[in-house]
Amino acid sequence: MRDLVLQMGVSVDGYVAGGPERKGHVARPAEHADVTAWKVERLRRVGLHIRGRVTYEQMAAHWPTAGGVYAPLMNDIPKAVFSKTLRSADWPESRIMSGDLEEDVGRLKNEPGGDILVHGGAAFVQALSRRRLIDEYHLVTQPVALGSGMPMFADLREPLDLDLQEGQAFPDGTLISVYRTHRTRIRS
Repeated sequence: MRDLVLQMGVSVDGYVAGGPERKGHVARPAEHADVTAWKVERLRRVGLHIRGRVTYEQMAAHWPTAGGVYAPLMNDIPKAVFSKTLRSADWPESRIMSGDLEEDVGRLKNEPGGDILVHGGAAFVQALSRRRLIDEYHLVTQPVALGSGMPMFADLREPLDLDLQEGQAFPDGTLISVYRTHRTRIRS
């Protein structure tokens, strides 16, 4: 069974995007080359990208014409978008998952191939976390505090116990932490 891995940028105060007055994701203007190398190495292990509809549409509009080191990894690796409303997924190597979240994720985990990488968006990630479906969290903490915004975790019924597997600081102040979850899952 393959793992479901989340990789997400987060501020030091736990937000994945700024509040209404500071729209957008947590990101610094230029990513340090060592951070890029770490992410690329992890992306090469991926057999499937998954995301919610909004993030899928944003990425489908960007990556097919983008250049750079991430573009081949984002375009060539198969993708699944979780949506009840999307009728077509035109980004090559894409399929739509519109059934029960836990059942669909379970089917994907049982398929052969490399790990499944979750990219977001925040509401989709929160739903996966509430149901204890994520096996590993790769948190890319940026050295910025936002003060408000979309939290990484929301509406957990009980604490989510995580085991630190790896932690690495980079010259630009970015900290990447890799956590494994306990296998206990709850239904919401």
